[in-house]
Amino acid sequence: MRKTILTAILAVTTALPAAAETIRVGMSGSYFPFTFTRADELQGFEVDLMNAIGEETGDDIEFVTMSFSGLIGALESNRIDTIANQITITPEREEKFVFTQPYVYDGAQVVVKAGNEDEITGPESLKGRTVAVNLGSNFEELLRDLPYADQIDIRTYDSNIEQDTALGRVDAFVMDRVSSAQVIKESPLPLALAGQPFDEIRNALPFRDDEAGRAMRDRVDAAITTLKENGTLAEISQKWLDSDVTVPADAE
Repeated sequence: MRKTILTAILAVTTALPAAAETIRVGMSGSYFPFTFTRADELQGFEVDLMNAIGEETGDDIEFVTMSFSGLIGALESNRIDTIANQITITPEREEKFVFTQPYVYDGAQVVVKAGNEDEITGPESLKGRTVAVNLGSNFEELLRDLPYADQIDIRTYDSNIEQDTALGRVDAFVMDRVSSAQVIKESPLPLALAGQPFDEIRNALPFRDDEAGRAMRDRVDAAITTLKENGTLAEISQKWLDSDVTVPADAE
């Protein structure tokens, strides 16, 4: 009888779902339309994405906001579990973290005051210009890696919204192609795209490269696959970006 009871207990235990974990998600809360605050509510593409992932995995999602430049350090020091802020996969970051599959395919874009797009036509025409960029972002690195970077006066800001308002003091700002279209639509300033996007990028969720981080990455990655297959990811993209940027351009 004792063995039977023990067997029954084990059967019930193994049938129970795994206890929900809390995924601490770092984001700036100031990168429209991916993560921003409006009417005291944190919202945007990344917020909807992480909530959808939580529904798939059964985990609780806890959003932690801070300046963009502090996000990588917070992940390294275990204050957060991942970053949902359009983090681009780079060789340097892959040496430190493990990434999910890409969920946004994008490119860098120069934005200027309307009327200046004929004069500033892309990255090659930024020589001798003052250019705003998000501090610590992939776009700051792109600018500093240009062969003529020493001829560009690079100004860094903690949000793309600050870059927008900075156009009274700078000649252009550089951000991702997707966000630029939305910022132009929402901005009180008359803005325009300058040239075509350059340097295609793939954005994904980074996790610490340890046993717990890899396990969480695998669970989240499986959820992203499901969200792609059932159309939820494309719906979130259409809601916030008016287009589906969740697949490579050549796969559309």
